[in-house]
Amino acid sequence: MTDLKAVAQGMYDDVRAGSDIDAAIEKYMADDFVEHEVVPGIEATRDTPRQMFKMMHAAFPDFRMEVLEMLQDGDKVVTRLKMLGTHEGEFMGVPASGNQVEVSGIDILQLRGDKVIAHWGVTDIAAMMEQIGAGAPE
Repeated sequence: MTDLKAVAQGMYDDVRAGSDIDAAIEKYMADDFVEHEVVPGIEATRDTPRQMFKMMHAAFPDFRMEVLEMLQDGDKVVTRLKMLGTHEGEFMGVPASGNQVEVSGIDILQLRGDKVIAHWGVTDIAAMMEQIGAGAPE
């Protein structure tokens, strides 16, 4: 039986700064993967994680995800995490600020064996935008 929490942890480790995003996506995402998180400016498809992580790496070259807590229920893994990095490139129209960011998130991954077949997530984008100097949301 596959250790689903270990698979999820491996995925978070493999999408850190300097990693090969294409290889990580091929390793972890099933061909029939479904994205349920709304990511501004990115259509929800199997390719969403690839686009999102490449966007994060371009804007935050030292990007990493730190797992704070992970729970498993059946074929789902729920992770409370924080995303960290230094804003050194344009992000969602905001030029590089040099600011450090620390943003909270919750992921729910549904797995089949060692592949992610679905993702639901909530990321505190408002906090990220404020931390990079875009101002507080109205």
